[in-house]
Amino acid sequence: MPLARRLLPAALVAFAVLLSSCGGDDPAKNVDPDQVDSVEAPELGACRDLKPEDVQQASNATRTVDCNDEHTAETYAIGQLPAKFADAAHDDPDVAAFTYQRCSHQFEKFLGADESLVMRTVVSWAWFRPSEKAWDDGARWYRCDVVGGGEQSKSYVDLPVTAKGLLSGRPMDEWMVCAEGPTVVGDVKVPCSDPHNWRAVTTIKVGQDDDPYPGDRLVEVKTRDFCSKSVGAWMNYPVDYDYAYTWFHEAEWKAGNRRSICWARTSR
Repeated sequence: MPLARRLLPAALVAFAVLLSSCGGDDPAKNVDPDQVDSVEAPELGACRDLKPEDVQQASNATRTVDCNDEHTAETYAIGQLPAKFADAAHDDPDVAAFTYQRCSHQFEKFLGADESLVMRTVVSWAWFRPSEKAWDDGARWYRCDVVGGGEQSKSYVDLPVTAKGLLSGRPMDEWMVCAEGPTVVGDVKVPCSDPHNWRAVTTIKVGQDDDPYPGDRLVEVKTRDFCSKSVGAWMNYPVDYDYAYTWFHEAEWKAGNRRSICWARTSR
């Protein structure tokens, strides 16, 4: 997978620490042949029924569906790559890095959320580029889709008619990420509307955009110290409480992530 092809906020592969007291469908039938090697930019606002395996691919030609019908993805941003990428290779990591910045910024605006909130939602985004043939024919567009799931999702949930403004105001629990299990590690992420014993409650920014990676130890310590205080405040300073934190490594740093996630053990 090319560098920074996706940002899946609540389910990035990560290292988490727990602390206490502080179908058989034929895929070919869902492909639109007119999209397969299209040089033309995709349609903004189009909806699709994407699956996790579709998001693993660099390009996508899944048929569009009426947004009033069941769908798991919506195209919220499209654009043309700058002229400097005219001679770039199809899998150039600089293309991925450029698109990461565009899609992540537009993702926040589209959902009506800030960077912290989008890291604590069950929805995520993926981006797609033209097919290799279309790329060779001069296509240089990108497509950003919001999808109803994350990195660990075995299937995606259906989105509303439009996901625009989905996280504005006070988001509904069905769109926020919680976890069920002894820790927050592994395939245990659930919407907060489901039974759970962990909730992602805050995040911490552990570095600035231009900072070099400070190393695993410094990121973990900064995350731990902040989350201890932050979760305590969120829980109104009880005598005893359990918290956990999810921090990310150099690969995610290079992809643009500068935040860690704080979790509170709670059923609310």
